[in-house]
Amino acid sequence: METTDIYKTITKSSPEVLFKDRNSKFFGYAFPVTSEDEVKQHLEDLRKQHHQARHWCYAYQFGMQEKDHVFRANDDGEPNNSAGMPIYGQIQSFEVTNILIVVVRYFGGTKLGVGGLINAYRTGAQMALEASKIVTKTVNIEYSITFDYKNMNKVMRIIKEKNLKIINQTLELSCELIISVRLNDASSIFEIFDTLYEIQIKDLND
Repeated sequence: METTDIYKTITKSSPEVLFKDRNSKFFGYAFPVTSEDEVKQHLEDLRKQHHQARHWCYAYQFGMQEKDHVFRANDDGEPNNSAGMPIYGQIQSFEVTNILIVVVRYFGGTKLGVGGLINAYRTGAQMALEASKIVTKTVNIEYSITFDYKNMNKVMRIIKEKNLKIINQTLELSCELIISVRLNDASSIFEIFDTLYEIQIKDLND
């Protein structure tokens, strides 16, 4: 079975959204992220921005394919599973990845109960995602192709025929091209270049 080589994500931060329930305020944010360091930075920034808030609850997910997904949900002092998991549920519901969603709570003096909290954090996350521009991207593999200048036409003809994307090139006596290929096309493209005389192809993802 062919694996899916597309995924959904956001490429820029969402605008701030606000959900209110019984005087408690819940500010929602979505950020594109690919590492825990980026997550920490966004949380630090929000703690400074909302230094009088009570809770900074969040969930994130990295990884372009389901088998590579890494996720975390954090209740930040709210009752167990009342904040982080409802936020993460929206990440799953919108089928997005490489994303961090933070919902910042200012306590309004009235307890909402676990059901009220689940609804508020879920709604804050949903509003942040609805305010974001979600894009579809492909999972790509990068190959290095090396060859002598005399074989340039042969290589370029295949690149044009197959509509391949060159992301870097060194064209001298000895040439090197770095190409980006969709995951589902990768093995057939590798084979084409691998069978050519005097042309070497190497997988840069190994």
